[in-house]
Amino acid sequence: MASNRKLPFGYRMEQGKIKEYAVEAEAVRDICRRYLAGASFAALAEHLRDSGPAYDGDKPWNKNMVARILENTKYTGSGGFPALVPGEDFQRTQAQRKTRTAPSSKTPAQKELRRLCAGSPPKYIEDQVRSILNRLAADPEAIQSPEVPLIETAEAKTLQWKLAEMLSMAPVDEDAARKIAMDLAVERLNAIGPEEYETKRLRQLYSKLESQTELNAGLLHASIRRITIQNRRAIAELKNGQIIEGGFQK
Repeated sequence: MASNRKLPFGYRMEQGKIKEYAVEAEAVRDICRRYLAGASFAALAEHLRDSGPAYDGDKPWNKNMVARILENTKYTGSGGFPALVPGEDFQRTQAQRKTRTAPSSKTPAQKELRRLCAGSPPKYIEDQVRSILNRLAADPEAIQSPEVPLIETAEAKTLQWKLAEMLSMAPVDEDAARKIAMDLAVERLNAIGPEEYETKRLRQLYSKLESQTELNAGLLHASIRRITIQNRRAIAELKNGQIIEGGFQK
């Protein structure tokens, strides 16, 4: 339909009477059906941009246009307009809109768990993670630094070669050799990861804890790097790199 948005989308004027405009009316019903099936405003707008019909001339569909259609009571037959959507479906649409826009009731710990899992985990994963934390609180010594092989950097190898060459030459320049030895020690120290430090920190943290009846957002943030889910098991990677699995839940 060309630009005639004095009337809501789905209608047109014929001989002074408001009539259903078939192509647009079917789009209104389709919007309602798809929304009730779970489609978002954005997904509906994208579908209509691809499939039409146009909302108003050459104006592309957007989320606001979709929202206006879903909230317009005229589509139920009010105000002398022909009914395009059953009143029951319209009420279901409004109820679903309230549900979708309701503020999140998740606790800070659940939000942190979602971040660690990179998505919303099922309830049994939440229980497994809490169990993992309680196991660590009961036995902080179970927190162990994983063995990480020390990889010699290219710079360290170069310094090692320079030091060996210098020591093989007489007389030895002690000041220069000492400087290279110090540079080599610093390079090797920098190559050591944080595993030992994090292990000590985590042991101290958990040694002060008692059993948790609920997840604690601060504890999750302070001790766990990420959580993956495999075969219905929570697999937690601690900040020191240690991997701990949760128990299987049916």
